[in-house]
Amino acid sequence: MPSDEVDRNRAENWDVLALLLSGAPSDQTLGLLAEVAGDETALGRAWRGLAQAAGDTDAASAAREFFDLFIGVGRGELLPYASFYITGFLNERPLAELRGDLARLGIARQSGDHDPEDRIALLCAIMAAYARGDLGHGPGPSQGEFFARHLAPWAAAFFEDLANAPAARFYAALARVGREFIAIETQGFALAAQERAIA
Repeated sequence: MPSDEVDRNRAENWDVLALLLSGAPSDQTLGLLAEVAGDETALGRAWRGLAQAAGDTDAASAAREFFDLFIGVGRGELLPYASFYITGFLNERPLAELRGDLARLGIARQSGDHDPEDRIALLCAIMAAYARGDLGHGPGPSQGEFFARHLAPWAAAFFEDLANAPAARFYAALARVGREFIAIETQGFALAAQERAIA
């Protein structure tokens, strides 16, 4: 598979994770997801599971699930932030380190956005931008460095928790996609680092 096609596929995976982790899907989005046909790879089977889950739910049910998982009364079942997963507390050193890298990439906080930047949805959106070639040309970290610093230490654990969260049904299927995709990205970046070391 040509590298540009690989990167398009990578960007699509990151985009879907970013979209569904930033808010509950609409009925239109669920309808599109329900039409996805995965292949026989582990990631493809996870996508088929997500397609089935999308066909079995509706926007109202997905919205309740999203609320229970990530918002809740007081707080949701999960806290999808790097600082929490890495240190056990919000707004800690991982957030400060991320803000430094975002500044070097020229990414500024949007007006009215009060959610910490180290949330999983934003990190997935940034990785999608890297995969599309929109980032990584200036003084900021490469996509491999960004992944290693801000996702590799905790994303797999987050998706494992999401897959097993009591409120997760549709989102449990999304978690399986995330878990498989993070494993692929981890292996890919490790292989690329080995190739650079040999060269």
